[in-house]
Formats: sequence, structure tokens, C-alpha cells
Amino acid sequence: MPAADDKERQEGRGRLSSIDLLPEDAEPDLIWAHEQLRDRAMHSNVIHSEFNARLADRGIGPISKSAWGRYAVRKAMQFRKIDATRAIASELAPTLGTDGSDHVTMLIAEMVKVAAFQMLEEGPMGTKGLMELARAVATATGAQKTSAENRRQLEAEVAQRLKDTADAVAKVGAQAGVGAETLRKITNLLTTGQA
Repeated sequence: MPAADDKERQEGRGRLSSIDLLPEDAEPDLIWAHEQLRDRAMHSNVIHSEFNARLADRGIGPISKSAWGRYAVRKAMQFRKIDATRAIASELAPTLGTDGSDHVTMLIAEMVKVAAFQMLEEGPMGTKGLMELARAVATATGAQKTSAENRRQLEAEVAQRLKDTADAVAKVGAQAGVGAETLRKITNLLTTGQA
């Protein structure tokens, strides 16, 4: 009977590819390959050839065309998702107003919840995967709550400061002989933004 760790590994992403198994020495070359795939300036076959040449310079064996192809497709899909997420965020950010960070926090938390639901729909998960998923959802939910609480606290502090400022202006204005109507307009501007 397989050990619990073996079972979770089998339920996870499966066998590691030859690229995943490259030694640490290949890290700079892997970063280079990622940058080239991301830039999309060179064809994947050219990147593959240069990548293998770089590995050979380090005394590391070549990566097969099929392993490279699977890897390049997987990275392209990841880059597209990242680009789509960035595009959505950049479109949404201007419409969120001054409390945009709260909305972004809530949006991300909802995205984490949806991703968790999709992962659960895809099939059974090991206990480790379920624990990590539960932590991610709990963290996202906590971030939503904290963000909303921080916003309410900040709004209350700003409102109190504006009221204190308006009171101080009214007091100084009265001592200086400023008319009641002018003081009322100043106070309204401070507290509501309107005269």
C-alpha cells in the first residue's frame, strides 16, 4: 500500500518533467528561457535550441523536443492567464475610486474562492491539498473582512478630524469676527465638500 505522501503526489500534478528535474545550475538558463517565451520575440524552436546549447555549456544533457513543447505550451497558458488578470485589473482599477484597494482585495478573495470551487469540482484531493485550499480560502475571507474594517475605521477617523477642524475654524472665525454665514459655508466645505 502506498504511503500517504506518495498518494498525494500521485493525485497532484503527476510525474516531474525533465525540465522540472534540472539541477540548480540550470536556473539562470531556465530564467532566460522564461523571459524569451514571455517576450514572444523568438520562435519556440529557436529558444529550445539556444536553451539546450546553454545547458550543454554547463555540462547538462539536452531537453527533448516533446518535453520542451509541453513546457512551452504550459508556460504560454500561464502567461495568458497572467496577462488576462492584469488586463482585467487595469480596466477595473480606475472605476473603483478611492476605496479601490478594498474592492481589489474583495475581488481577489472572490477569485480565490472560485478557484477553490473549480479545483474541488475537478476531482478528489489529498488531505494536504484540502488543507492548503482551506487556508487559502480562510486567508482570502480574512483579507476581505480586514479590508472592510480598516476602511470603516479610516472613514470614521477622517470624519472626526474634519469635524474637529470645522469646530476649530468656527471658533477662530468667530473670534476674528467672521460672519455666521461665511463660517457655515467654510464648515460645510470642510465636512461635506460643498458650500
